[in-house]
Amino acid sequence: MSEDASSYPPIEPTNFDLILLGTGLPESVIAAAASANGKTVLHLDPNPFYGSNYTSLSLQDLSSFLISHSAPPPSPPSAPSDGHDFTLAALAARPLFSHVEISSFAPDVLGEEHSRKFNVDLCGPRVLFCADKSVDLILKSGANQYIEFKGVDASFVYSENGKLTSVPDSRAAIFKDKSLGLTEKNQLMRFFKLVQQHLDGEGGGENESGNSRISEQDLESPFVEFLNKMRLPPKIKSIILYAIAMADCDQDNVEVCEDVLKTKDGIDRLALYNASVGRFPNALGAFLYPVYGHGELPQAFCRRAAVKGCIHVLRMPVIAVLMDKCTGHYKGVRLSSGQDLFSHQLILDPSFIVQLPLASSPPGLGSLKRKVARGICITKSSLRPETSNFLVVYPPRSLFPEQVTSIRALQIGSDLAVCPLGMFVIYFSTLCHDANQGEKLLNAAMDSLLTLPEPEHPESSTTVHSENSAEEKPTILWKAMYIQELTMVCFSAEVLYFRFYFIDYDVIVFF
Repeated sequence: MSEDASSYPPIEPTNFDLILLGTGLPESVIAAAASANGKTVLHLDPNPFYGSNYTSLSLQDLSSFLISHSAPPPSPPSAPSDGHDFTLAALAARPLFSHVEISSFAPDVLGEEHSRKFNVDLCGPRVLFCADKSVDLILKSGANQYIEFKGVDASFVYSENGKLTSVPDSRAAIFKDKSLGLTEKNQLMRFFKLVQQHLDGEGGGENESGNSRISEQDLESPFVEFLNKMRLPPKIKSIILYAIAMADCDQDNVEVCEDVLKTKDGIDRLALYNASVGRFPNALGAFLYPVYGHGELPQAFCRRAAVKGCIHVLRMPVIAVLMDKCTGHYKGVRLSSGQDLFSHQLILDPSFIVQLPLASSPPGLGSLKRKVARGICITKSSLRPETSNFLVVYPPRSLFPEQVTSIRALQIGSDLAVCPLGMFVIYFSTLCHDANQGEKLLNAAMDSLLTLPEPEHPESSTTVHSENSAEEKPTILWKAMYIQELTMVCFSAEVLYFRFYFIDYDVIVFF
């Protein structure tokens, strides 16, 4: 599939300001920024494609990647000191995926030819708020020249009765929404008006209408308490907390909630949502999704970096980090080809571990680990016949009483060039403590909207009727489920930490 790394010609020059290993989104953004500021940058990746864990792959390549990166990696080759002024710390791969389950129910329909027509995100579902700072970065950096976005058509909240309730994104949408009663519409309008008055009055004690801002005491209190204080009904609270403010955990249960959302943060997220609606002419809602999948994002920044002089080399593993014998400081890297390269700084993506001696470990070493369960389903019919691309949020306890985290589902159709015409990709994700909890949550979400095919003729079954509803459920043609480990490693001030909605990501920086 690729040339052996030892057959590569030597990389010239051998000294750089910055070396990055992994072409994920954070590393690619840093490479573009450093190159634009006149730094000499070398960007390496052992994979034959750009994107690392942010990539989009065909069904066949996605299956191979998940399976190969869920098994314990082989031990790195020994790299003894060659007698120079440095010692070598072995660089090992860390599997970020586990409990991988892949099922194909229609191999005739999803053969190799069709498989190559998919661009499936490895770490979905992910969308971007139209007014998010990451979108501003894409525009300011010029990366938008290499990527195209389209708007997500709608957002829905899954209710306990199995219905999908539309998330209103404007005053007009609130009044047109038939799922909301007149009282609920008035309550929601009054709440949004209060939030807008608070935001308008942030420059002083009162806004132009003479109304006081939300008190500092309320701003520091849990957002759910403030919503209760506003006497909002559970249905409206659920929409605000989980579909607009994007809270991950059950905000009503402080005993199990690991991330209580404060009112000031909730207000900021409402402001972001409001500013996102209608920002771009081709995205009337709040969210954007890249054409051809999220793997296009790191590629766009890599292209921007290349224009500014960054050197990119794929299929090039790094086997060791060079450390100064006297000071223990970083000096460079050794490639699998045997070549040594040097730089002032090194940035690694989280799938690599530097096996430093305990005495040489940087101070303040620590880690915070979380897990996210991810699922991907392929169907031949949409969850909603009139809509191709939309987000579904399952608030805590909407599927069963023990559900303590939100679950998010994102359906993407062929108009975004991620699958063949007439097919749909549906992503699921939720935070979890272990694989059993994650699989239970994903299966419940999938069962609520989808069905498995009949064993005899799976390719002929595109929809079936639900026993509890007159609506039809799309039939799953292909399914993948897996657990991804999210780890933030802390080396004092030497860590850059990026957060995008639906995924946390970390980058380790060595000086």
